[in-house]
Amino acid sequence: MNKSNFKIVLYSPEIPGNTGSIGRTCVALNAELILIHPLGFDIDEKAVRRAGLDYWKHVKITEYQNFQEFLDSEKPQLETLHFFTKNAKKNLFETSFKEDCYLVFGCETKGLPQEVLSKYQDELVSLPILSENIRSLNLASVATTAAYEAIRQIKY
Repeated sequence: MNKSNFKIVLYSPEIPGNTGSIGRTCVALNAELILIHPLGFDIDEKAVRRAGLDYWKHVKITEYQNFQEFLDSEKPQLETLHFFTKNAKKNLFETSFKEDCYLVFGCETKGLPQEVLSKYQDELVSLPILSENIRSLNLASVATTAAYEAIRQIKY
């Protein structure tokens, strides 16, 4: 199996279809998918596989029971961590992505926990939302957008 270009981390995802779609993006871009528990669904759930189609078997998945286990096991360098939240000062286009970086996303209803947002303030990234009529974007859409910007910077 080829070495991953980067990793997409889902912190306590709740909607199986989003995780399946993000897994499909991971296969397309040779990225690893990291899932941090608790999950709002069973990873073998039909909805995850349906969204991932027949590509799900090719997703490189690592699971951790909590965020600290992720940090202890992966030992990421601070500059490789990019935490996505709508309240970041820096946006996607002001961020430098390098090979082996981590794109970290919170759950669909709550986002990332406050303790993570507080601890990693300089590593927070947002996608521009130009309309005041939109409160948030879909997790799979944001992850895919961020992943394609990361691969553009890494490979192109």
